[in-house]
Amino acid sequence: MPTRHTPSHRLLLRLLVAAQVLYVLGVAGAGYATTAYGQHIWLATAPVELHSLQYESFVRLRYTAAEAPLTTWRGASPPQRRQAVYVLLNTGPDSLATVAGVYDQTLNPNPGQAVLRGWVTEVYNHSLGLRYNLERYYVPGDSPLRLGKTSPAVRVRVSIAPWGQARIERVELLQNPTAAR
Repeated sequence: MPTRHTPSHRLLLRLLVAAQVLYVLGVAGAGYATTAYGQHIWLATAPVELHSLQYESFVRLRYTAAEAPLTTWRGASPPQRRQAVYVLLNTGPDSLATVAGVYDQTLNPNPGQAVLRGWVTEVYNHSLGLRYNLERYYVPGDSPLRLGKTSPAVRVRVSIAPWGQARIERVELLQNPTAAR
């Protein structure tokens, strides 16, 4: 004999579905707002290894801004692994952003600068390893990246929302690989 659902069960189910719909709409809205209202910067990467595209639909990007000299650290105490940081980026003459400073607290950038949230992955003698949670990039089926085994360096357009969320907007092949260094 089938079980009858009481009105309270139906109401609970409807509330659960409504909460899921609101969550999905919120995520989509945040993504749209990040792209529409965010600050746009370009980050250069090292050449991208494309062998993984045979098995996966994404590549791992290694940004030049993922390693910063230890002299750029602007914290009260020495940096630690897994520490949340705010990376101040300057836009260079080639429109690519470079690390100007790594801070342990939020800051307000000047015009021509951007702040990207990340965390410290490694602390070396003379440099810091940084991660921004932008390292995995899904490669569409019609992308020129799918044509080779190794790509030249690429530049990545990143949009940073006023509340700190960042997302990859687009990836372009660099014409001059030395521009990424």
